[in-house]
Amino acid sequence: MKARALALALVFLASASLAHAASDPTVDQIVAKHVAARGGLKKIRAIETLRQEGRVNAGGGREALVTRELGRPSRVRFEFTMQGVTSVFESDGTRGFKVDPFDGVMERTPLSDAVVAEAAEQADIEGPLVDWNAKGHRVELLGRAVVGGREAYEILLTLASGATRREFVDTKSFQLVRSVATRSVRERPVEITTTYGDFKKTKGVVFPRRIEVEAAGRPSRLVVIVDTIEVNPTSP
Repeated sequence: MKARALALALVFLASASLAHAASDPTVDQIVAKHVAARGGLKKIRAIETLRQEGRVNAGGGREALVTRELGRPSRVRFEFTMQGVTSVFESDGTRGFKVDPFDGVMERTPLSDAVVAEAAEQADIEGPLVDWNAKGHRVELLGRAVVGGREAYEILLTLASGATRREFVDTKSFQLVRSVATRSVRERPVEITTTYGDFKKTKGVVFPRRIEVEAAGRPSRLVVIVDTIEVNPTSP
């Protein structure tokens, strides 16, 4: 009896799984709905420069001010200020520099080629899923996963550079709710999980206002609250 019940359960689970897979949209359809949910291709492509300002909490009462500026095609500038001390990281996709007093770097110091290449990928103002094919990326639907108690489509994104990410798109809202990628942290590869939430529109485009960042093997977590977003500011 137990064996028969187990067999029936396995058949049920298998049929449910097949039905679930059959009902899933294609990866192209998922990406198209994701782009539409963000505001549509026309509005996303109209973003030439972007400035985001907010606060980052690292726990233990430690809070810093952060500013991120992006500009086409590959410009990125990041400022991090805590207790009156500011670090700056900047790249134009070809070369870059940093001033990082927290790491003992007091003068403008060139970024390595590897860090500049990674910065260029992060400077994609649209996000890599937008026009992924034209950018030379590849996408593959891996299935479904649970993110924050909600189902999400898990997409394997292989960038033109060969780097890979796992992108998680909510099955209901079609917003990008999580991204898992390997980043260079102090010149060492570290798996970084970034979780997005509190989505709101600015100039017709949806942006996350809460961002949580976790590094594999490290207990601490960064929570970024985005206070202001400027689309195409007059003085980038």
